[in-house]
Amino acid sequence: MARYTGPQFKKSRRLGFSTLETGKEFSKGKQREYAPGQHGQIRKKHSDFAVHLFEKQKVKFTYGVSEKHMKKYYLKATKQEGITGHNLLINLEKRLDNVVYRMGFASTRRQARQFVNHGHFTLNGKKADIASMVVNAKDIVEVKPKSQSIKFIVENLKNGKISEWVSVKGFKGTFDRNPERNEFLKSIKESLLVEQYSK
Repeated sequence: MARYTGPQFKKSRRLGFSTLETGKEFSKGKQREYAPGQHGQIRKKHSDFAVHLFEKQKVKFTYGVSEKHMKKYYLKATKQEGITGHNLLINLEKRLDNVVYRMGFASTRRQARQFVNHGHFTLNGKKADIASMVVNAKDIVEVKPKSQSIKFIVENLKNGKISEWVSVKGFKGTFDRNPERNEFLKSIKESLLVEQYSK
């Protein structure tokens, strides 16, 4: 199945989780923390399978990856030292589009993905237009000179929130270190993802 490109707010409300990490999905005149649609306010008890599935979908829609790529990230995480669930999420955090978002160059991951795909960034001085490229510690992500006048990037830098594990100076950002597990997506239960894929 290809990655999801439909309404983000609707998916967030269905999952009861802010995939944009802003909480905007649940406020429109009044709090709408129930699922969308005619029967959204009917409360259902989820099965064990549904609980595991929803947790996986939270991560998939947050990072904008397909099921095929999620499985690849899981298999990679199983071969690394440490806790598999932590490795899985950290590998997703090291995607170039996510790093661009964490550095404040983009207001959402979708916008970051578009910026990367359109070739507005370099990675360590080299062309970088693939959203899934891996960014490692001390790598430098920089906005190309011809793209530094883009209104959205300039505004995002003024208003954007920069994560603790990256540093930004002007249009150049450095991925200082891998994030600690307690620094991002604290409400995600990665153990459920591992259980889902290990069945």
